[in-house]
Amino acid sequence: MSDRSAQSPFQWLLANPVIVAGVLAILLPTMLFVARSSWSTEQGAHGPIVLATGLWLMYREWQNARHFAEPAPGFKVALAFVPLLFLYFVARVSKIIELEGYLMYFVLVVTLYSAIGWRALKIMWFPLFYLLFIFPPPETLVTIITNPLKIALSEWAVGFLYLVGYPIASAGVTIQIGQYQLLVADACSGLNSLISLSAIALFYVYLRHHANVRYSLLLFLAVVPVAVFANLVRILFLVLLTYYGGEAVAQGYLHDFAGITTFMTALISIFLIDHAIGLIWPGIKRSKVEPERAVLASQG
Repeated sequence: MSDRSAQSPFQWLLANPVIVAGVLAILLPTMLFVARSSWSTEQGAHGPIVLATGLWLMYREWQNARHFAEPAPGFKVALAFVPLLFLYFVARVSKIIELEGYLMYFVLVVTLYSAIGWRALKIMWFPLFYLLFIFPPPETLVTIITNPLKIALSEWAVGFLYLVGYPIASAGVTIQIGQYQLLVADACSGLNSLISLSAIALFYVYLRHHANVRYSLLLFLAVVPVAVFANLVRILFLVLLTYYGGEAVAQGYLHDFAGITTFMTALISIFLIDHAIGLIWPGIKRSKVEPERAVLASQG
């Protein structure tokens, strides 16, 4: 194996100043655009956390991947790079944040592929996938999922509170309890917390169970119902807070506290599910060493 193949991606980039300039020309304006448009909102507040932990995971996984690093064939890099770069500039001009972010990211992945090759890139698949959560999901997808989910959560919350004796009714996403009327907003629909919780759950599952793909997938699938349940708890909390404390109390700092409560409820639920699965099905947690890691272990 050549000395060049043993270099880190960062060393390889530093040895190629033209590529460094190109990477920075694409990376900096797009990431500033994403930070201003997404990270400053509730929907994208998890972005900086995902970026920091994702870069740490990249460094962590590189310790294994570097043994298999070798430059990729130039023609394969060109076949992927040229159309992606063209599409990126189209998205950049049109200011479509979702497309620009994802296309910029894939251009960077192809650049990394050119430096370390397919085998090393495959070992680093998780942090590369995990880092996609720094970008906002497509707005059309958000709308399609959010609207029916808001209606369903509103109906479930109203149905539960009606059964326990509260004077409550709903029409779509509007809830009437006593003399107060509430509107279930997008923040309570479940999608925002589903995205952020999915990112955190992925991080947790990978660190604890990454060698067991079957168990990791099973635990990750639990994120969806957990996020929905946590947002149902949030709606119930806000409705009861409005009923007993009035709109001023419900829309104050306690509204933000309800968001924190939602996230904590979801995280605790994931930990409990992980523990419960281990008690009910202990055999599923037994690790299966990945082939590439097995080779490294045998070499050590």
